[in-house]
Amino acid sequence: MAIKIVHRDIDGSKEPKVDHLNQSVAEKVIGFHQTFPDYEQTPLQKMSALAKHLGVSDIYVKDESYRFGLNAFKVLGGSYAIGQYIAEQLGEPIESLSFERMISPEVKEKLGDLTFISATDGNHGRGVAWTVAQLQQKSVIYMPKGSAKERLDSIKGEGAEASITDLNYDDAVRLADKHAKENGWILVQDTSWSGYETIPGHIIQGYMTLAYETYQQLKEVKPTHVFLQAGVGAFASAVTGFFASVYGVEKPIITIVEPTEAACIYKTAKANDGNIHVVDGDMDTIMAGLACGEPVTVGIDILRYFAEHYLACDDYVAAQGMRVLSAPLEDDARIISGESGAAGFGAAYEILTNPVMSDLKEKLGIDESSVLLFVNTEGDTDKENYRRIVWDGLHPRP
Repeated sequence: MAIKIVHRDIDGSKEPKVDHLNQSVAEKVIGFHQTFPDYEQTPLQKMSALAKHLGVSDIYVKDESYRFGLNAFKVLGGSYAIGQYIAEQLGEPIESLSFERMISPEVKEKLGDLTFISATDGNHGRGVAWTVAQLQQKSVIYMPKGSAKERLDSIKGEGAEASITDLNYDDAVRLADKHAKENGWILVQDTSWSGYETIPGHIIQGYMTLAYETYQQLKEVKPTHVFLQAGVGAFASAVTGFFASVYGVEKPIITIVEPTEAACIYKTAKANDGNIHVVDGDMDTIMAGLACGEPVTVGIDILRYFAEHYLACDDYVAAQGMRVLSAPLEDDARIISGESGAAGFGAAYEILTNPVMSDLKEKLGIDESSVLLFVNTEGDTDKENYRRIVWDGLHPRP
């Protein structure tokens, strides 16, 4: 089957705290991002015709392809984590650190010359490189093997020293960590492990800007189902934790979506033994931004407790989602969604339209009264591959 599912089984687990992802923290995070000159709230598109076609009450898509002109949401996490690092170096709360002050000669003089390093499939690294360039500091970015040259060139275009390695994502992270320690550089990574959790925790908080915007844009509308794609799970844990905090007992049903080849959170949920389970190897999937084999330690408990379902999906599911979003019905907005950005929507679309998946629709509790929410986390960050998938129909339904 193209989609495999695991249902939550808390098994008496203690509910994790989400105080660090509540509305008060979200307001602090968005306040920081609002000081950026390029800040604009990204659109929340209501897809009424598509909802009618699929037999649900409403569909909403938060479109992060407009974020800061970088075509993806990742800059929110990297910029906030870097801002927190600078605030700590200055001995000040981040509330006092505006974008203009952060890039000022005064702060540059106090900090001296710094190098920030990260591993990325593209979007996170570009966000880090963009932020570091504003600081007039240096960034070094490593990419896993098979990364698109367009994404590499975009990172270099932000002034970074960037290269594609012969390693998978998780090993590229380890290489970045090794070089950070050897050279006294600052590692800005959205995955975490024992001894490296502060910066990833700040990155997760940075993603709350999009969650808080969505919450405000929905106004009185309460989604019944939220589909969140996951690589290491930092973005998914940010949105899940925030919604668990603000909605409380009315929290929507949350489904985590991963590629079959890199379904580490699905694998962890399926084992249900309290341990983190990793995926090794090349993780060959078109969903490059989700090709991560090791879940984020500072977010996995949130996903294990507050997400109800975990899906592992074949590539054609994401490809189908890309095509549907690019060809809207009636007055619905056209959404350009990359391979990773369309994963959550693609999974829901497959479940709602493929008769073979009718049992999954029932298990997810989706019916004519359901209000579905998705986040398009990236646009066509690899334009050649986007056209190949959308135009040529890569990975049609078997």
